[in-house]
Amino acid sequence: MIVVSDASPLIALARVNRLELLRALFGRLIIPDAVWNEIVLSGADKAGKADFFRADWIEPRPVNDQALTSLLKHDLGAGESEAIVLARELNADFLLMDERLGRSVARNLGLTTIGLIGVLIEARQRGLLPDVAQLADELHDSAGFWISKELHDLLTGK
Repeated sequence: MIVVSDASPLIALARVNRLELLRALFGRLIIPDAVWNEIVLSGADKAGKADFFRADWIEPRPVNDQALTSLLKHDLGAGESEAIVLARELNADFLLMDERLGRSVARNLGLTTIGLIGVLIEARQRGLLPDVAQLADELHDSAGFWISKELHDLLTGK
């Protein structure tokens, strides 16, 4: 399975010490160089950064189609743009991204997207995450990840 990721889901899970959940679900993750730079170079002072150095299952890769990347950067950040282009180049099974505009652009280019909420639901269904409510609360409190009441209720089965 080929999964390409943007930075925000990785950062959120790293902040609550749950980055390994992605390994359990997907085996390996491919990220574009811009995402690696955002997480490791720009995020030097952020919690969870050291987890990325130990995560040998996260593979940074360069993007080839610079023309499409430049075009997407008019509306999206560098990480989102490169993640979309890399997912397209690799014919990825999933693009892990939370930003609404980025997901819309990705779907318009024929990519299948999954967000952090989708990851949590999949982890619960596979029995990898027995207490989804606790993790949802941790993501909100520690990582600043906003979850609507409706989604929180969906995650917790209420």
